Amino acid sequence: MTTRKPAPELDPTDRKLMASLRENSRLPVSQLATMLDIPRTQVYARLERLEAEGIIDGYTVRLGQAYSKSRLRAHVMIKTLPRLCQEVEIRLAEISEIAAIYAISGEYDIIVLVEAADSIEMNELINRIGLLDGVERTTTSIILAAKLER
Repeated sequence: MTTRKPAPELDPTDRKLMASLRENSRLPVSQLATMLDIPRTQVYARLERLEAEGIIDGYTVRLGQAYSKSRLRAHVMIKTLPRLCQEVEIRLAEISEIAAIYAISGEYDIIVLVEAADSIEMNELINRIGLLDGVERTTTSIILAAKLER
């Protein structure tokens, strides 16, 4: 049995720093320092510590509304055949239209976030997922609107 390391303690400044980076990961350190009312050297030190502790694992691009509105997104819940979940996850990871793969509890084993240009492409993608060896069944929910994304 593996023991879990306790989660590192985050103070209010760490949480505010991470929230600011979620909003815009390209904010300059000087602006972060001003927002947090701390010296730039502290911002650098906090970022280094958060990265070293694995709290911050990377910085990414968030797509703009103009592009996002042109895409169709959906959550596909996947029920796998017994003992084939890991193999299905490996095959799913090879599909470039899949933005995220989540292991879940309950009736289904996996949820994937998929993205397509239109309903025809979405249908083909869902069919490809359903035809993977080890997939028993899928249920898809099209995302109509994002109410909050961080």
